[in-house]
Amino acid sequence: MAVSEEFLQYVLEQFRELGEVSSRKMFGGAGVYFEGKCFALVDDDELYLKVDDGNRPRFEKADSHAFEPWAGHVMNGYWAVPAEVLEDPARLAEWSQHPISIAGKKKPKKTKGKKK
Repeated sequence: MAVSEEFLQYVLEQFRELGEVSSRKMFGGAGVYFEGKCFALVDDDELYLKVDDGNRPRFEKADSHAFEPWAGHVMNGYWAVPAEVLEDPARLAEWSQHPISIAGKKKPKKTKGKKK
């Protein structure tokens, strides 16, 4: 993972329609936060938004791809933002609503059935 400071500042500026966002560098990339919740990642000068079954089809339709921090390790929880969305702050804010809503939600724990 790597991110240039110039690209990260560009991304943060593109989120201006959302309000105040912040970033925190991690593992060479950066997490992007809104109201304390991480909803996006920046790596190798590409922006990824958090996805689940509710918004993944939108990314698939846009010919996007899942975050792959290193070869063969795909993280399906974050998908690349299409360039035309990143370049339009209003569209980026709209595309960010679902990722913000699911950020910080904990997945339900799987419980093992008790045998009698």
